[in-house]
Amino acid sequence: MAKGPLLASVLLFGLLPASLVPAADPPPSARIALIIDDLGNNRLMDERVVRLPGAVACAILPHTPHATRIAHEAHRLGKEVLLHLPMESLNAQAPGPGALDTSMFEQELAKMLDYNLANVPHVVGVNNHMGSSFMADAARIALLMREIHQRGSLFFIDSRTHATSVAIDAARAIGVPALSRDIFLDHEITPTAIDRQMRALIKLAHSRGYAVGIGHPHSLTLAALERWLPLLDQHGVQLISLSSMLDTFPIKEASPWPVSLSP
Repeated sequence: MAKGPLLASVLLFGLLPASLVPAADPPPSARIALIIDDLGNNRLMDERVVRLPGAVACAILPHTPHATRIAHEAHRLGKEVLLHLPMESLNAQAPGPGALDTSMFEQELAKMLDYNLANVPHVVGVNNHMGSSFMADAARIALLMREIHQRGSLFFIDSRTHATSVAIDAARAIGVPALSRDIFLDHEITPTAIDRQMRALIKLAHSRGYAVGIGHPHSLTLAALERWLPLLDQHGVQLISLSSMLDTFPIKEASPWPVSLSP
């Protein structure tokens, strides 16, 4: 037998002393999940988002010009698709078509949810767009969680646009898998601020084991992620999907952060 195949066989079957076999690096124990909200309005930015490396979730606004197409593209590229569900806010800012409001009864809310889900294919979870008023209404949130629970294996991510949100408690009561956003990456849209938020997200993941970040399809945000994502292993963290995070970690509350004013 030639020396090359013989050496390969020795290595393969573990015939060398253990001290001579290089040890594999252990996988990072700190994990992060990332969501990019507000997709569907800008085709160029949307396409840039779905090309980000790794398990970056794509939260798509229903009834926007590119909602259905970008949902198909995200799914094709292995990204998790979220329905970025518009909801009534405290400041009367218009959340967009398909919005839920606090005047809705169960049947009306159910029809609106179905109307939105029909426009965004491949949805595995829901997160709120705006919603500081709706998310504080315990009765309406309970109705929403009941409807989400009845539609299969959907999960819910609380964007934490306001400290008064009761969504996590409602999800826990109904049995909907849920997580809260920990950090908005781009409330302040400057390279320095976004880098600072990424470092904060990584630090939280190291201290707690996991962290959830939300960004938006701004050019500066995407440029930062294009730099950061290939280097996460050097920071000792692993980017995982929201589904994987929900399978691994329990529901946790998160500190509030002001809502993004991205379009």
